[in-house]
Amino acid sequence: MAKTQNPETQNQTLAFAALSVTRAEFRAKALHWAARFRYCAYYEPNDLEYPHGPFDRLLGVSAAATASAETLEEAGIGRRQAPAAAPRCGFITYDIKNQIENLHSRHFDGLEWPALHFFLPQTWLYWRPDSVEIHGLTTGVLEAILATDIPEEAAPPAPVLRPRLPKAEYLAAVEAIREDILNGEVYELNLCQEFYAEAVKLDPVSTFLRLSEVSPTPFAGFYKWQDRYLLCASPERFLRRTGAGLISQPIKGTIRRGATPAEDEQLRTRLLNDEKERAENLMIVDLVRNDLARVAETGTVRVPELFGLYPFRHVWQMISTVQAKLRPDRDLVDILRATFPMGSMTGAPKIRAMQLIEQYERTKRGLYSGSLGYVLPNGDFDFNVVIRSLQYRADTGYLSFQVGSAITYDSDPAREYAECLLKARALLDVLGIERL
Repeated sequence: MAKTQNPETQNQTLAFAALSVTRAEFRAKALHWAARFRYCAYYEPNDLEYPHGPFDRLLGVSAAATASAETLEEAGIGRRQAPAAAPRCGFITYDIKNQIENLHSRHFDGLEWPALHFFLPQTWLYWRPDSVEIHGLTTGVLEAILATDIPEEAAPPAPVLRPRLPKAEYLAAVEAIREDILNGEVYELNLCQEFYAEAVKLDPVSTFLRLSEVSPTPFAGFYKWQDRYLLCASPERFLRRTGAGLISQPIKGTIRRGATPAEDEQLRTRLLNDEKERAENLMIVDLVRNDLARVAETGTVRVPELFGLYPFRHVWQMISTVQAKLRPDRDLVDILRATFPMGSMTGAPKIRAMQLIEQYERTKRGLYSGSLGYVLPNGDFDFNVVIRSLQYRADTGYLSFQVGSAITYDSDPAREYAECLLKARALLDVLGIERL
């Protein structure tokens, strides 16, 4: 165990072989310990391979009460942020769009997250291949983590879920959007719907750990803000910066996994050759290219992978990669103002799509289709797309998830509804619900 000389801010490196618990047990104990704090952020790559890498495994906590920033400029993530040794952990809700464009969000909101939140952890843990590092205020942290009990496995809560947008209204909305597309309003629109339950009792940490087992993804995360919790199993990266390099990896195109290797390959091939799915993906890639060009050096935006197919536990996803070199006079605030919200969750053209989203949806998106991520002290960052996620408000018992799909003129309403339910499969399994 290596230590610095300052007893208040000593760093510790702990080899897993020297611990009295397994790696999985240590992660579970650490997360249960961390969830006792006012703010907690955890980023989970699930040991998955992913082009350009998944999230780092990182856990940060803070007990200090801090006011939530109202704007991107106040969040401490731009060039003028105070130097800090700690990573900055946080989230950006979809409704930051209202600051970037002349838009609004007036739908029902049962969760009431702040528009965005970032904090500097007082203690943070980095996982390495054979060890874990504890940074910041470390006195007694290891002992507290190891002494934390992991609750016994409880039966899933099996709440009664209700749709904010009934199926008949969803199907009608798809038809209306197809008419909008025919009239030239948009080329594509991402339509989402909420399922919710009230007065639910659940353990957020245990539920998140079950979700990671049921649906391991490269950009999973757990976030606690006071009494609100995000339990995220996202397969999608929004933006990553490494030095001057920017990467965005939009997902558009989904099909279920097969029950046998032969069926799985048949479904993969069907997705690869599906003209509708390819058209959806290409439209969003063009949108992302245009967004990144606003902050990139001229001529550096390129697409090294188009229509890549990647397997997850329940689905195949079509993923493309867009790269660019950041201009030296641009920072994270500039990047977000150029690219947020991510095109995969809006449609194209983006502003008109967001206006129509407000018209057809019934729930304020809030943190759903926003972003969870971290900014390292050197300015590098990684942010996901908040999808495939449960959100929970412990003080009221309000439990929610949202799912969506991209609507084009070729969309079949029943097929789009079925795609939404497919994306919800892991969430339903964790909750102990067989069907909606």
